[in-house]
Amino acid sequence: MIKNNDYHEQQNIKNSVILREIMYSLPSFTFEFFRGIEQTTSSKTRIAYAYDLRLFFEFILEYHKDFKDKDITHIELKELSYITPDDIEMYLEYLSYYKKEDKKGHIIEHKNTERGKSRKLASLRSFFTYFYKKQKITNNPALLVDLPKIHNKNITRLEIDEVARLLDEVESGDKLTQSQKKYHKLTKDRDLALMTLLLGTGIRVSECVGLNISDIDFNVDGIRIVRKGGNEVIIYFGDEVESALMAYLDNRKHIIPVSGHEDALFLSLQHKRLSVRSVQNLVKKYSKLVTNLKNISPHKLRSTYGTNLYRETGDIYLVADVLGHKDVNTTKKHYAQIEDARRRQAAKVIKLRKD
Repeated sequence: MIKNNDYHEQQNIKNSVILREIMYSLPSFTFEFFRGIEQTTSSKTRIAYAYDLRLFFEFILEYHKDFKDKDITHIELKELSYITPDDIEMYLEYLSYYKKEDKKGHIIEHKNTERGKSRKLASLRSFFTYFYKKQKITNNPALLVDLPKIHNKNITRLEIDEVARLLDEVESGDKLTQSQKKYHKLTKDRDLALMTLLLGTGIRVSECVGLNISDIDFNVDGIRIVRKGGNEVIIYFGDEVESALMAYLDNRKHIIPVSGHEDALFLSLQHKRLSVRSVQNLVKKYSKLVTNLKNISPHKLRSTYGTNLYRETGDIYLVADVLGHKDVNTTKKHYAQIEDARRRQAAKVIKLRKD
C-alpha cells in the first residue's frame, strides 16, 4: 500500500486509472499512441489527450458518412484515411457550441474559446503525427488545418500594494464573515504560510500541496518540489517566507495528522493533506477581500511572482528557470506586456533636444 506521503506517486496512480478507463472507450489502436508518448508527456497531459480524442471520435461517428452506425471501439487505424482537413475544420466549428449528456443523464452545454479549440487541435496533431511518422497512415489532415488565432489576454496579477493588503487580510481576518472568522482562528498560520509561499516562490498549486515537511531545509532556505514531468528541483525562498513557514510549523507540531498524512506540510481541518481544490478556494476567498475586479487563482499568484521577479531582474531566462518553463518563449509570451512597457520607458529616456 502506498502511503499518502508519496503524494506525487499517488497522483500518478490515480491518473493512470483514469486514463485506462478512458482508453477502453476509444479505438484499440489508440493504446499504441499513448504508450508511444508516455516518456515525453505527463499523466495529466495524456488524460487531456484522451478526453480530446474521445470527443473527436464521437463527433466523427455522428457527422461523418463513412462512420455511420459504427461503434467507437471498432474504428480501425486504416479508417483514419477517411478523415480530411475539412472534417477537422467542421469539428473545430462544432466545438464553438455543443450539447452532451453527462453520466447522470443531464444535458450539458459546452463552449470552447479559440484557446480551447487550439488545444484540442494540438491533441489531434500529436495523434495523427504519431501514426504518420510510424508510416501507419499515409496522410496527416490535422497538420493541414491552421491553428485558431488566439488573441493574447492581459496578464491578471496583483499589484505590489494588493499583495501587501492580501497578506494583511490573511493575517488579520478582519473582513471575513463571522462564520469564516471562527475557522480563521484555527487556520491563520497555515493560510499565511501557504499564501506567502505561493507569492514568494511562484510554485504551482500542485507543487505546493505535494510538499512534505521533510522537503524544507531552513539551512539553505530552500524547498524540494516535484515539477511537471517528475523532475525534482530546489526552489529558494526569502526571509518573509521563512518566517511564515516557521510560525506555521510551530503550530503544526500540535496537530495529530490522520494516518498516512504525517509528513504532509499543509493540513486541512480534517488533519489530512490539503487538496488542490481547497487551496484554490482559499486563494479565492482571501483575494475577494482585496479586489472584486480581478479573478485571482493560485496561477495568478504565480503570474504575480513572475512579474515581480522580471521587474526586479529584467532577466527572462532566470524567470523561466525559476518558474520551471521548459521553453523560454512561453515566459516571453506571458511577460511581453512588461517588455513592451520597458521599451516605451526606454524611448522616453533619450532626449534629442534640451528643454
